[in-house]
Amino acid sequence: MAPRSGISSDTPTPTVEDYLHAIYSLLGEGETVFSARLARRMRVTPPTAWATVQRMVRDGLVTLDSKKVIHLTEKGKRLAEDIVRRHRLAERFLTDVLGLGWADCHEEAHLFEHALTPRLEERIVALLGNPTTCPHGSPIPGSGATLPPDLVPLASLAAGEEATIEFISEELEEDLDLLRYLERGRIMPGHRVRVLEMVPPSDLMVVESDGQQVPLGLKVAQKIRVRR
Repeated sequence: MAPRSGISSDTPTPTVEDYLHAIYSLLGEGETVFSARLARRMRVTPPTAWATVQRMVRDGLVTLDSKKVIHLTEKGKRLAEDIVRRHRLAERFLTDVLGLGWADCHEEAHLFEHALTPRLEERIVALLGNPTTCPHGSPIPGSGATLPPDLVPLASLAAGEEATIEFISEELEEDLDLLRYLERGRIMPGHRVRVLEMVPPSDLMVVESDGQQVPLGLKVAQKIRVRR
């Protein structure tokens, strides 16, 4: 098979692709990427993450500064954008065209994205009218969209405040059961929510969406961004 346009033939392994995806997503969410942070996102041990990062440094995909912060090189960024674009377009196609559930599309897209050629990408973009975000609110690389800087964590709202959900962190997308819980509670981009109660001792908040009362852990709510 011919290499993708603009991408060299030495295609990274699926594991390295997953790391590039994770690094790109963390950077897009404004995170400083350390190896330990990457290990948590990838759900691997810190030594495993560090070994992979070292291979990525060797292959010219990332660099480490004096504080061991991970940065994408131009080559790494180009590859990461291509990987993430395919994934988020795949999510859109699976939900908007095939009718797959909002909670299930992230996991399925990991399989489907590898079959997307540039020609198929073009067809999907045309079919969907050049979508700018995935179903969970993450910007699609190449669409011109970015994560709006005025969004705030749902966890920062006080009781009685209302807001519109705009973005669900990819960290939450890795937990299928959690995504299904959010889908049942209509804690999804585009939905208006109101904070009913904050329960500090239990690190819990209760929000209302579409008439449903939905308890959320504050760690989860911190990864959901809203517009007041």
